[in-house]
Amino acid sequence: MTLLLALVLLPLVGSVAVVLLRRSPAAAKWTALGFSLAEVVLAAAAWAAFDPAGPRLQLASSIPWIPAFDINLSFAVDGIALVMIAVIAVLTPLVLGYSWHERLPEGRTHGGFFSLLLLEQALTVAVFATTDLFVFYVLFEVMLIPMYFLIGGYGGPQRTYAALKFFLYSFLGGLLMLASAIGAYAYSAQATGQGTFDWERLVPVLADAPMSVQVWLFLGFFAAFAIKAPLVPFHTWLPDAAQQAPIGVAVIVVGVLDKVGTFGFLRYSLPLAPQAAQLLAPLVLVLAVAGVLYGSLQAFGQTDLKRLIAYVSIAHFGFIALGVFAFSTQAQVGAVTYMVNHSLATGLLILALGMVIVRGGSSRMADYGGMAKLTPVLAGVLLVAGLSTLSLPGTNSFISEFLVLIGAFQTRPVYAVLASLGLVLAAMYVLRLYQRTMQGPVRGDALLGTAAGPGAVSDPNRPGAHRPRITDLGTREVAVLTPLIALVIGLGFYPAPVLDVVDSSVAGTMSQVGVADPGTSQGGN
Repeated sequence: MTLLLALVLLPLVGSVAVVLLRRSPAAAKWTALGFSLAEVVLAAAAWAAFDPAGPRLQLASSIPWIPAFDINLSFAVDGIALVMIAVIAVLTPLVLGYSWHERLPEGRTHGGFFSLLLLEQALTVAVFATTDLFVFYVLFEVMLIPMYFLIGGYGGPQRTYAALKFFLYSFLGGLLMLASAIGAYAYSAQATGQGTFDWERLVPVLADAPMSVQVWLFLGFFAAFAIKAPLVPFHTWLPDAAQQAPIGVAVIVVGVLDKVGTFGFLRYSLPLAPQAAQLLAPLVLVLAVAGVLYGSLQAFGQTDLKRLIAYVSIAHFGFIALGVFAFSTQAQVGAVTYMVNHSLATGLLILALGMVIVRGGSSRMADYGGMAKLTPVLAGVLLVAGLSTLSLPGTNSFISEFLVLIGAFQTRPVYAVLASLGLVLAAMYVLRLYQRTMQGPVRGDALLGTAAGPGAVSDPNRPGAHRPRITDLGTREVAVLTPLIALVIGLGFYPAPVLDVVDSSVAGTMSQVGVADPGTSQGGN
């Protein structure tokens, strides 16, 4: 059994084991944590086994599934998939640790909650690792099921609405992708006499497809991935999902699940419809810049901490899409590292704000103020997360945003200049968030011990009665946050480990698209 199969199966087995132990909360928790930490070890082994100078796809394995249609359970990774699998491996045990004492809705157990998280991890790893287009579609849809139950079963008062909206949007996008996948199969059968869903075999065949065929294929893939990413105007499911989801689930939605969309752009939209991608790139770039500006302005105006995070992510996904469709190696390397760094920085921001909400019982910004006087360590963590979110030099996000903008400026200067306004807006909404919640005198119903007003509490599991004494971070919370802080700062000063892994894969994508690169394949380094 290869490393990739083990990476897929381990959390799946863990999910089953945790379900069987659901009547024993302590055993279920420790079992889930044990499996998630073992997944970190396997991800590290896969990273060590991957050769950046070797073939594009490595660690390959394949099991026949439906031979009549040449459908196989094929798994292999390039540098882009590998770094995302590593991110999933890092975030999952931290989410489990954060959710250790989560107050769940009546009738729900930690065994069920943790089991669904491990199942989502297994499906997400498989999505990034598969090289069969049909299997990718199946996993793309199936991974919606555990997330639907995580939001709809464990979220806030509007959780059913948010879960249903999330499911329907993504499911519809998946159906459009299925149409393109069937089209790709049919064209390959027509062109070669034998249809296939194998990614490596489809790429050279579809590269010669007529423009009319490529446009329809591209639009089907693009719709699915733009919804998942999410790009404006396909983004409306995210604020509701982020607001209603439990904090740990929000980390997975914003930090991992959304990246399937941007990964899909790079793995499927560009190589399988290269001419159409070039033709329609200006349209995508308009949506990307609109996302940067719209998301930033909406984030600045938010009064709910969870919805603010959602709009911050929408702005960041605009930067990622700009990097992908600017068609320069520097910009695409920046986009891939942005996928990684956004997951880490936003994961840290969500967890820090979650700890604020746990202490105050409200997600309304107006219910907080001067909290740094009560929780100085938590305030420092939130500051680090905020500075990474606004891409301060020395934090991990800076190199990603810098590469996206400098790479995009070489090929799409107007879009790059407009997107640069997002840097100013990011500073505004991050500093506003920190000033309102942490600075000044202690104020706000959440901190002064008075009952919260109507509608102040987003989470029904933490009723807004008189607040207990506000305490700073505990040992468990420090243990959860420390790895993310180390990565945010460490990759800020030394991003080479990620850059070296993704550089050759990005160069391969550029070659498949057939665009003349103004930079060099080592420009990202």
